[in-house]
Amino acid sequence: MRLLVFLIICQYAIHSVKSHSASNPNVILLMADDLGIGDLGCYGNRTLRTPNIDKLAEEGVTLTQHIAASPLCTPSRAAFLTGRYPIRSGMASFSRVGVFLFSASSGGLPSEEITFSKLLKQRGYATALIGKWHLGMNCESSNDFCHHPLSHGFDYFYGLTMTNFRDCKPGQGSVFLKGVQKTLVIPIQIAGVTLVSLAIVQYIGLLKVPFQALGYCLIITAISLAVLIFFFYHFRHLNCFLMRDHQIIQQPLSYENLTQRLTKEAVQFIGRNTDTPFLLVLSYLHVHTALYASENFRGKSKHGLYGDAVEEMDWSVGQILDVLEKYNLTDKTLVYFTSDQGAHVEEISSSGEVHGGYNGIYKGGKSMNWEGGIRVPGLLRWPGVVQAGAYIHEPTSNMDIFPTIVKLAKAQLPSDRIIDGHDLMPLLQGKVTRSKHEFLFHYCNAYLNAVRWHPGNSESIWKAFFFTPNFSPEDSNGCYDSHVCFCHGGFITRHDPPLLFDLSRDPEEKVPLTPETESRFYEVLRVIHLAVDNHTRSLHAAPDQLSWDNLLWKPWLQLCCSSLFQSCYCDHDSEGSLLEMHSG
Repeated sequence: MRLLVFLIICQYAIHSVKSHSASNPNVILLMADDLGIGDLGCYGNRTLRTPNIDKLAEEGVTLTQHIAASPLCTPSRAAFLTGRYPIRSGMASFSRVGVFLFSASSGGLPSEEITFSKLLKQRGYATALIGKWHLGMNCESSNDFCHHPLSHGFDYFYGLTMTNFRDCKPGQGSVFLKGVQKTLVIPIQIAGVTLVSLAIVQYIGLLKVPFQALGYCLIITAISLAVLIFFFYHFRHLNCFLMRDHQIIQQPLSYENLTQRLTKEAVQFIGRNTDTPFLLVLSYLHVHTALYASENFRGKSKHGLYGDAVEEMDWSVGQILDVLEKYNLTDKTLVYFTSDQGAHVEEISSSGEVHGGYNGIYKGGKSMNWEGGIRVPGLLRWPGVVQAGAYIHEPTSNMDIFPTIVKLAKAQLPSDRIIDGHDLMPLLQGKVTRSKHEFLFHYCNAYLNAVRWHPGNSESIWKAFFFTPNFSPEDSNGCYDSHVCFCHGGFITRHDPPLLFDLSRDPEEKVPLTPETESRFYEVLRVIHLAVDNHTRSLHAAPDQLSWDNLLWKPWLQLCCSSLFQSCYCDHDSEGSLLEMHSG
């Protein structure tokens, strides 16, 4: 009898431990920037070495149809943090520019939005964001930090509030120069011709123009040009800086051992929180241009600097997994790896070296809703809880992370708003075989571009395009003339009826279906149009965070660690000793 009681107590204790570990786990979310799904060994790459990321696949679940909510950084990351389509939070642009370009812009993730970091922090989690943010910083003054990570549920921040630009690294060219030249040359020519013409007609007496008016026009034009030249000449200092919490610690950013520094911060955060549940978002700068790699990795891969950067990021992932092992946290930690969108196929250096990644068999890339732009790596590992070595081919979304980890932390999902993501745990544990995403809506900025439909009684995955980008050159796989594809006007071709594909038969989106080749053609489009109507009715107007007013550089919002006249220079990060790490 005593033995029976003892066994019952033991069984209860074991069950309690299991249920405790299956709730309130530590959460590590690893996000690459512009990484192609075809860049990783676990997704079929045979020439890049990614053993640590591949280990996550071997010991966890590989999502083969994991979809980014947007093919651009800012809206994709907003959706990831909130579990909502970016159009709902005003984080989808109606203009050509779909991301924040300047640190002193006033747009950003609205304070009314509820992030998973806010909810986990309320549940007692230690929370940190290390790396790239790209969701705004200030609203009305240079120290209100209304959009800053610390205002969105993170206790600790070390990284960039902006993104990694070519302009941030001397010698890597500029993402702005071509656009500025195209945009400003004609207005400057018009202004110049107008002023000269006015001066001539004044001189020959055909028209009386007050000299004062001419003078004002000349002064305004000169000041505007001077401000523009000053801004772009100092772009690196004004926009490329490293912060710890609210303090700039390096301006401009140095790429020397940058991945090692980000990794050191992540390792130290884990070390400080071995006895409390924690949320760590490690948001890599790799492999967005400007590309960089430290001395231990430079020149070591088979794919130039891009390959070196991928392999250095994989090393960093290994360091994170090692520190979990060191502190016996592996079984208590859910680890997720993804990319914010697909590889930027148009990225080619001035010397002709390919600086963009590989999207495998999938068409297009970053800024497009072809599969190459939105189908991203999705790896989840949690030993003993999530299946090991499993593959899930159902449609999933980066918005699903929000409800998944919120539920695991026993926090309440918001009831006052629509959450578009779904809890992944039933799929990951093999309790269900079908995704809850019957429909996924693919936006190009604020414009509904395509819809994916996975009927519950079918293996088909229908995808309908209402418009597609015009590739340049026409026979290429991207918009090389403009560096990225745009979403409206002469940059797109509209389709009526929509282009229709069945991704289960044609994942490369090579041959659009027709009423002659697909008997259900009109029925499929009818259902998709009904879904669009329902989705559209669920949308409510939100302030446009990417309007021109919110995108433009505002000098009064500019952060500077010295003074503007001292070129905004400081370097407090290199003064500390760096953690000694070897590449293994």
